[in-house]
Amino acid sequence: MIVERSMTDSWLSNTYLVAAGPNTDAFLVDAGGPMDPLFAKADEHSLNVTHILLTHHHGDHVAELGAALERWPDAQVLAHPEERVPGTTGDLNPGDEVEIGGLTVKALHTPGHTAGMLALLVGDEELFTGDTLFKGSVGGVRAPGSTSYEDLRHSIMDVILTLPGETTIRPGHTDPTTVADELEQNPFVRVWRGLDPEGDEQCTALGDPATLVLWGPDYDGGHKAWVRWPDGRDDIVGGSKVER
Repeated sequence: MIVERSMTDSWLSNTYLVAAGPNTDAFLVDAGGPMDPLFAKADEHSLNVTHILLTHHHGDHVAELGAALERWPDAQVLAHPEERVPGTTGDLNPGDEVEIGGLTVKALHTPGHTAGMLALLVGDEELFTGDTLFKGSVGGVRAPGSTSYEDLRHSIMDVILTLPGETTIRPGHTDPTTVADELEQNPFVRVWRGLDPEGDEQCTALGDPATLVLWGPDYDGGHKAWVRWPDGRDDIVGGSKVER
């Protein structure tokens, strides 16, 4: 399988070019750019992009969709119905399977960061997780279109991390990982599994008092915070929104 990645300097968001091998049809996962490196790789491998599959609607994952469609104007642009953006040509519903150049792509619904977030399972060995799960971190649930902490936890623990340990995870930001590595090393997952204790430090989050359950790493070198509000609700917010 060919998997080429291009990552933006500012957002650190990934766009992927995926194919079974050279001289075949191929697809993109998201379209945040930069696109020129992927155009060059498509030429190098003699790939024809027939589909652009979107994990979700946020701008850092779709900003260069127009440029991609200029290069491949006949490509189908598929997204969950709640994640459609201008240029989307069809729906990709949970459980749908798409055959592209000899590869089967299955859409897994992983809400939390957004309501219609999709993880894309390719050939039972590669999983593109969008902004749900990163290497060593998790997605936040305060971005536009987000649902809840409970949804995010369910998506990670009951959907993504039930896949075989050797499954490669390719996140929407920065570096790849595996299911096995995230089960053992991701600080959020370790607490959810009962391997590490919850914290009880008092803090201020988004301007309100809260308990800091976990001060974890984020993909950009900063931090992601799991906080609990006085009414018992949990939240995942960016570390910059927390005063310790």
